[in-house]
Amino acid sequence: MSKKRGRGEGSIYRRKDGLWVGQYTVQTPGGTKTKYIYSKTRKDAAARLAKAISERDAGLIFDAGAMTVGAYLDRWLDAIKDTVKQRTWQRHEEVTRLHLKPALGNVRLDTLNALQVQALYRAKLDSGLSPRTVQIIHATLHKALKQAVRWSLAPRNVAEAVNAPKPAKKEIETLTAEQAKKLLQTAKENQQKLYALYVLAVSTGMRSGELLGLQWRDVDLGAEKLRIRRTVFNGKVNSPKTSHGSRGIRLTKTAVEALKKHAQDGEWVFSTSVGTSMSVHNLHNRSWKPLLRSAGLPNIRFHDLRHTCATLLLTKAVHPKVVQELLGHASIQITLDTYSHLLPDMGEKAASAMDDALS
Repeated sequence: MSKKRGRGEGSIYRRKDGLWVGQYTVQTPGGTKTKYIYSKTRKDAAARLAKAISERDAGLIFDAGAMTVGAYLDRWLDAIKDTVKQRTWQRHEEVTRLHLKPALGNVRLDTLNALQVQALYRAKLDSGLSPRTVQIIHATLHKALKQAVRWSLAPRNVAEAVNAPKPAKKEIETLTAEQAKKLLQTAKENQQKLYALYVLAVSTGMRSGELLGLQWRDVDLGAEKLRIRRTVFNGKVNSPKTSHGSRGIRLTKTAVEALKKHAQDGEWVFSTSVGTSMSVHNLHNRSWKPLLRSAGLPNIRFHDLRHTCATLLLTKAVHPKVVQELLGHASIQITLDTYSHLLPDMGEKAASAMDDALS
C-alpha cells in the first residue's frame, strides 16, 4: 500500500492516454498555483516530481505570473512600509513613482533584463540628472529586486549586473576654528534660543536629527554628559541612524554652560513655542541660513558642522578612534576614509614626532 502524500508534497496519476502526470503547488502573487510535469513512466514522473518539489522548497521555483515591474514595486512598497524609517520609505516611493514606474512599470517582472535597467540609467543621466541621483535610483531598484528573489518571484537580481554611475566624491566643506568661533558668537547675539544647539553641533558633531531628538532626561549636566537615544525628522521620532548612533557624549565646559542657560520647561531640549519637537526644515531655513548670512560665513550645509567638529579635533591630534565614537560612525575606517584627505599635515606631524622621539 502506497503512503499517502502530505499536503504540498504533490501527487502522481495516470491519464487516460497513458501519460503519467506529477502535480504540485507553488505560491505565486495571485495565490496558490498548481503546476504539472509529464512523463511516459511512473518512475520518471516520481523522480521529476521530487526534484520539482525540492527546488520549490529551496526557493528555486520562480513564478511571478504576468505581474509587471510597476505592480510588483507597488506591492513591495506596501510590504516594507512598516519595516523601514519614514524618510527611507518616502525616498523609495518617490524614486518608484518618478523614475522606475514610468520607464519600467509595464515590463513583466519575469522578463526584466540588465540591458533595460542600464538603458534607464543612461537615459536619466542624459536627461540631466546627477550621477548621485541615478545612484539613488539604482539603490531602490536593487533593494526591490533583491526582495523579489527572496520571495521567489525572480531567479536573479538583474540590477546586480548593471553598472551604476559613481558620483565624484564631494569635497567636504568645513569652518576653520576662527569661523566656528564667529558662528557661535553670532548665534549668541542673534539667536539666543538656539545658541546651545549650535554649541553642541560644533563641539559634538551631532546630526541635526539627533540634536532635535534630544530630551532633558538624556542630559546630565552635573556629570557633563548626554546620551543620544533618538532622532527626530519633522515630528517623526526614530531610533538612531545606526546601532553605533546610540551613544554617550562628554560635554565641553562651553556646552554645559550654554545648556544651563538654555534650560526650559518641557521634555525637548530644543522645541517650538508650544513645546513640540522642532522641524528640521525650519531649523535649516529659518535659523541656519540666516545665521550664516549674519556671520558673513560661506553658504555651507548644517551637516558640515559635523565635519567641522571632526576636522578641528583631528587637526588637534585627537585619536581617530575617539572621533569615530563621538560621531557614532560604525567603524574607524569610515572616519579615516571621510577625513584623511583633509589632513595634509599629518605626515609632517608624524615625521616631527619621530624626530622628537629619537632626539
